[in-house]
Amino acid sequence: MKVSPLVLSKAVRALVDGGVIAHPTESVWGLACDPANPRAVARLLELKNRPRRKGLILVSGCATHFSQLLQNLDREQRQRLCQTWPGPVTWLVPHSGLVSPWVCGDHQTVALRHTNHPFTAALTDAFGGAIISTSANPSGCQPAQYKFQVLRYFGDTLDYVGGGSTGGRNAPSEIRELIGGRVLRAGGPIGL
Repeated sequence: MKVSPLVLSKAVRALVDGGVIAHPTESVWGLACDPANPRAVARLLELKNRPRRKGLILVSGCATHFSQLLQNLDREQRQRLCQTWPGPVTWLVPHSGLVSPWVCGDHQTVALRHTNHPFTAALTDAFGGAIISTSANPSGCQPAQYKFQVLRYFGDTLDYVGGGSTGGRNAPSEIRELIGGRVLRAGGPIGL
């Protein structure tokens, strides 16, 4: 998938300006914003009708964007991450107070995913850091697998919608705890 520089620059500009955008990921469309902008995060949560206490996922195409959060991990924990990254596995990693409460919610961990989706990876590279990315759907509704579904859910309330198509996976990202190894969400079919 070739990433259009024009589309990429529009998406980055919207993030920098504090907007909420929709972008394709490995399996579904995501809503994204700048994790350092509390207004943008609050707006994203409001659009999804998602409680702040649940926390959100930080996504990047570059694992070094997570280096501060990974610096205290031991060798075995780093190897566990490397076995699944880049790819559709989200890891819950202890944040040691290094992330804002609007990102981690009421948790002592933060959700991190090193994506291999071409557009999302290019977006985070151009943005210069990880972004918040959560499924593009109001809470309780099916995640959007296509752009038309994003537009049906959110109409013109988003600051940008684009970036091509999803990676074609028929399962959401798996979520695993780094400490303990428990699988909290298996990568089963979407909608089940």
